[in-house]
This record gives sequence, C-alpha cells and structure tokens, in this order.
Amino acid sequence: MPLLLFISLFTLLDFVVLFSVGSQIGLLATLILVLATGFIGLYLIRQEGTATLARARQRMAQGELPSSELLTGAALIFGGALLLAPGFLSDALGLLCVVPGARRLLARLLALINLRLQGVAYRSSPGNTGHSRDWQRPEGDPHVRDTQEGQPGGDDGQPLEGDFISRNEPRR
Repeated sequence: MPLLLFISLFTLLDFVVLFSVGSQIGLLATLILVLATGFIGLYLIRQEGTATLARARQRMAQGELPSSELLTGAALIFGGALLLAPGFLSDALGLLCVVPGARRLLARLLALINLRLQGVAYRSSPGNTGHSRDWQRPEGDPHVRDTQEGQPGGDDGQPLEGDFISRNEPRR
C-alpha cells in the first residue's frame, strides 16, 4: 500500500511540475523537451543495453552467473520506462537509472536505505579492527534469532527455511 501511495504521489507531482514548467516556457518548448529526453533515453538504453548484454554473454561463457548484469538490465528497463513517460521528475529519475555512474550512486543509496530500514548490523565504534565480533545488532531487531536456544527453528518449533537438520536430530 505505501508503494502505491508513493507512485501515485510521484506521478501527481510529476504532472504538476510538467504543467508548471509548460506554462512558463510554452507548449512547444515543453513538447520538444519531453520528446528530446525520450530520444536521449532510448539512445542511452541502446548503448548501455548492448554493452550489458555483451558483458553478460562473456560472463556466461566463463561459467559465471551474470547477476550484476541482470540488475543493470533491470535498472535500464526501469529507467527507459521512466524516460518515455512524460514528465521532468520521471526523466530525472530515469536518467539516474540509465547513466552508469549515476546508476552506481543510486544503487549505493538504495542499498543504504535498505540497510537502515532492515536494521542490520552496525559498527559499535569507528575505530574497530573489522573483526566480526565488532559488529552488533540493534536492540529489538526482529531478524535476530536467539542463539542461546541452540535449536534451529521458528516460534512454532518448525525448522526455518535454510535451517540444517541432521539425520541424527529428531524432528519436532
């Protein structure tokens, strides 16, 4: 539900900005800008898409999984859709998804936001040595399992997905 609300508000704000800029610079200039960003977006997607496809093929030929190339391709598709949509805010976000340096910056920003929302481990002090014992979990983190129990499983006693149950261990 919050995602739908965000998309609706973003679209509404995008049209408000488009109409207000259009009233300032005129209809013809606004149409030219919207069409120009669409063509520039298509050109960038074509260039970046072929380079990404070549890197993915190269990694698959080496027997590796092209995971970063798949994420890049998804960002290019999302950015292309935004660039084709009329509006200056969607064009700006679409360019962030299509331009390589900006795409990396956007990925770091999204990862940082995701880490903060998830409440993952954080450094206890800035001068630590980097050992795993220097990392701590926030108080009341729902993602932390109680390690004193010693038994894998969820609250209902059933094993969690990914828990290992040996053959000698009795099922609960």
